[in-house]
Amino acid sequence: MPTEPENAPQSSPPAVTAAPGVGRRRALLAAGAVLAAGVGAAVGELAHDGPVFGASDGGRAPVGAPPAEAAIPFHGERQSGLTAPQFPTTRLLAFDVPPVSTTADRTALRDLLAAWTRLLSGTAAGSPPDPRLRGDAGPPRFAALVGLGPALAARLELAVPAGLTEPPAFPGDRLDPARGGGDLLLQLSADDQWTPSVLAELATTAARSAGAALRWSQSGFLPRTEPDVTPRNLFGFKDGTANPDEEAARQWVWGPPGPHEHATVLVYRRIRMDTAAFAALPEEQQNAAMGRRIGDGAPLTGAAEHDEPDLYAKHPDGAYVIPATAHVRLTGPRLDGGARMLRRGYSYDDAPDDRGLLFVAFMRDTAQFTRVQSRLADRDALNPFLAHTASAVAYVLPGAPEGTVLGEHLFS
Repeated sequence: MPTEPENAPQSSPPAVTAAPGVGRRRALLAAGAVLAAGVGAAVGELAHDGPVFGASDGGRAPVGAPPAEAAIPFHGERQSGLTAPQFPTTRLLAFDVPPVSTTADRTALRDLLAAWTRLLSGTAAGSPPDPRLRGDAGPPRFAALVGLGPALAARLELAVPAGLTEPPAFPGDRLDPARGGGDLLLQLSADDQWTPSVLAELATTAARSAGAALRWSQSGFLPRTEPDVTPRNLFGFKDGTANPDEEAARQWVWGPPGPHEHATVLVYRRIRMDTAAFAALPEEQQNAAMGRRIGDGAPLTGAAEHDEPDLYAKHPDGAYVIPATAHVRLTGPRLDGGARMLRRGYSYDDAPDDRGLLFVAFMRDTAQFTRVQSRLADRDALNPFLAHTASAVAYVLPGAPEGTVLGEHLFS
């Protein structure tokens, strides 16, 4: 598993939604434009004529009600799925765009990105196109992320960074093609499952109307934590401790100045974790495998969670304090020229024997992931307890400033 605590797989995957035929696709392209306009019209109508949610009683909150939290803005230089704090629930969806022609496919993609922009921005602004997203506490609080897969970008000759490539196969991979890949990736996160569920339904309807087919869907969750507290994964370890600050992220996560400056590349891995077998290990062995203490998250060479691991510290007998096969050592930036990923992973629990980690990490190009995962696949002490069952890569679009649509730069 790449980067501190993370990784895992699944058993019986759901069937892949059949791709529509070419004839049906051409008919749906026109329908997609109508639906996109319809979503936009609904959003616009609600924005001008709908109620101000949370202020139906003359703008007064009910007596004793806690103050409503501020909504997460959709528009901005970066997408809200990367700028907002991690919400405790998430839904990831991937779609395929069956080929018709380059011109038709580019039009369908442009229309779908416009429809998703209207759906997500209208909902975030308090004017959702569906009554299920209206509430008394103000606009739904959610974060969204949209990305493009490498195959679609290459096929349509879109303006994406050169680092958008699929990682190679790694020893021990058990990847199910039906659970990974995809031409378009959408992530929706919120405080509970309601908002992502409804938004996923609406986004899927728009995608199908544009001729795209749902490839896979996956839900994830995090434990409740206080602000600025690192969440734990299902092994019980803190997951995300060594994330980069903004200065380091500008070097390793965000694209260089230019059209990709506020974009990044997402690597997704669905990793099944044998939590029962790992929990049966003595705590000392768990700590040694991870290279950190399960209690406070501190490296074995440190006193606090955010202390820098000392990879060269040794015991009197010459053995490394952080073992040679420890996960923290193999993912350490010092072994990779200082390169860091931004990790925003989630746990999943789809069955008693299918629980684990949704590794979701962001970086400038996938070569960063490949270098780390190659070391992990070779000798990570956690490998006996992990199985990678799905993989996906996506170019995460820059945000859409007010008055613009996601992905406008792709077609220039």
